[in-house]
Amino acid sequence: MEGLSKKIKEHNDKLKEVKREVQKGIVGQGEVIDSVLKCLACNGHVLLESVPGLAKTLLVRLLTETVEGAKFQRIQFTPDLLPSDITGTTVYEEKRGFYTVKGPIFANFVLGDEINRAPPKVQSAMLQAMEERIVTIGRETFPLPKAFTVLATQNPLEQKGVYPLSLAQIDRFLFKVFVDYPEEDDEILILNQNTMVKEIREFGIKKVLNPERIIEIQECVKQIHISEEVKEYIVDIVDATRYPSNYGIEEGKYIRWGASPRATIYLALAAKATAMMNERTFVIPTDVRAIAHQVLRHRIVLNYEGKAKGISADHIVDCIIDNVPVR
Repeated sequence: MEGLSKKIKEHNDKLKEVKREVQKGIVGQGEVIDSVLKCLACNGHVLLESVPGLAKTLLVRLLTETVEGAKFQRIQFTPDLLPSDITGTTVYEEKRGFYTVKGPIFANFVLGDEINRAPPKVQSAMLQAMEERIVTIGRETFPLPKAFTVLATQNPLEQKGVYPLSLAQIDRFLFKVFVDYPEEDDEILILNQNTMVKEIREFGIKKVLNPERIIEIQECVKQIHISEEVKEYIVDIVDATRYPSNYGIEEGKYIRWGASPRATIYLALAAKATAMMNERTFVIPTDVRAIAHQVLRHRIVLNYEGKAKGISADHIVDCIIDNVPVR
């Protein structure tokens, strides 16, 4: 246990250093950066949602700049994009014969910019890669890098030229994170620092991590202890999204579909990452509550009545946390 505590301290110091480097170019948004780092520590994917201009893409670019030897690819999702533009294709040359050209999905960090602008056929090209970490091109299947993370962005306000993510697609994301407007003091700093458009290199980002260290952090997260009581608490929270009446949750009448077992797995894993970032070797209920919204908000499907009354999934999660006790 002492050895694990030492590893946690070392890894947490590295993640704090990454955060400091990212904040050279991002003012505020500390909770958003923490959420992205938790996803990285869990070997998961994150969906960032906000109106344009809140530095979602810049955050991802700065994060990748802190990782030495990592390959970064940006995919700009558009209505005319094809699945092969993401995964790759098999081509033929007269002297060379058939050979495979790998797409941009073969990278350590993949930025899916405005992922909801591409049709479902294109979005589905991401499913196998995000879940199984492999990609099939023609008759061949290729593994993706071991340190592989998809960071996608979307604008919730657009109505034309967008295709809502399917439940299967959105369920592949460990977190859905809302990026909110900055505080006034932060916006003054943003104004002072960014009067002129800067290139990434001008922020002076240092290389802090490498893919091997990321894999070590992910293995460390798996070693965090989680008690039977906390496991039961996690299961009860997810079960409350399916059968809210069993827990006395009145707002449950607005739920059409609850969360899947993948949510249970992700809640436990993200709670372990939260415990690690708090330099603990074990998970407590507070860790579960800290990440419940990010894990569940995109997995709870509201019915027509709930949507008509403007009920949000976050409100439902609040009610679940308030009503589900720790056994």
